[in-house]
Amino acid sequence: MKKKNAYTWYKTLKKPSWAPPQWLFGPVWTFLYILIFISFGAVFTAFGRGLIPFWVVLPFGINIFCNAIFTTLQFKLKNNLLAALDISLVLISLVWAMYVVYPYIHWVAYMQIPYLVWVSFATVLQFTVTYINR
Repeated sequence: MKKKNAYTWYKTLKKPSWAPPQWLFGPVWTFLYILIFISFGAVFTAFGRGLIPFWVVLPFGINIFCNAIFTTLQFKLKNNLLAALDISLVLISLVWAMYVVYPYIHWVAYMQIPYLVWVSFATVLQFTVTYINR
């Protein structure tokens, strides 16, 4: 019931005309989580085998953590500003991860492109929603 109330709260927020329909988020994130699972798994496996240094895996860990807490910040705490700051960290850590992994595992960097596009869009959307609902 609490989860339903949180999503009901989100529906009441003002959103820009260019915001995607709510039903689109589930399929997009499902697709992205499959890419994340495969590519991040390859990074953590390579690190476990000693093939890449810790500083390469670090932004991937930060990204997973920030991605994981977004829903709590946005829907449980109902805090648009913290959610906006968090999604900014998701975006920054993703760009950092792509940059540092490229010399080691090219395909992992390329596999992040759909994630990068979506998170870039989601960051702009979140800041817009935060601003118009201040």
